[in-house]
Amino acid sequence: MLPDKRRSPSYKIPISVLVVIYTEELDILLLERADRDGFWQSVTGSTELNESLDQTAVRELQEETSINAFDYVLADWNISNEFEIFKHWRGRYAPGVTHNTEHVFGVLVPERVPVTISPREHTQFGWFPINEAIDRVFSWTNADALRFLLKTHLRLR
Repeated sequence: MLPDKRRSPSYKIPISVLVVIYTEELDILLLERADRDGFWQSVTGSTELNESLDQTAVRELQEETSINAFDYVLADWNISNEFEIFKHWRGRYAPGVTHNTEHVFGVLVPERVPVTISPREHTQFGWFPINEAIDRVFSWTNADALRFLLKTHLRLR
């Protein structure tokens, strides 16, 4: 079937979620990106048309890890960060879009739960102590979210 030239290209929306999955002991689930060797991150993903941030977080969590958010508590941390989109990923967005706004969520799991990753998106996963996870993630927003979790966790003890 030939592409319909009347339709506009499908671009990603520059609004996304970052979902930190963690245990009470602060073991953090990280995923290594399939398109960038050594790029470790928490669950991330862009919103789709008419999708709420909560819906995006639930969908991305399921797609990237097979974790069902409804089995746990998905918490909106009410943190958002704006960052410049890496040049090698800008082609996914409409022309002229250079920045993304990312909203941070967390999911507390009782232990290191089983995970099934999507090989299209990730090559491997691991559970890491929080300080190692902070050092491992490539994104400053992900590192900041983990530092926020550590600071909040320490205050509650």
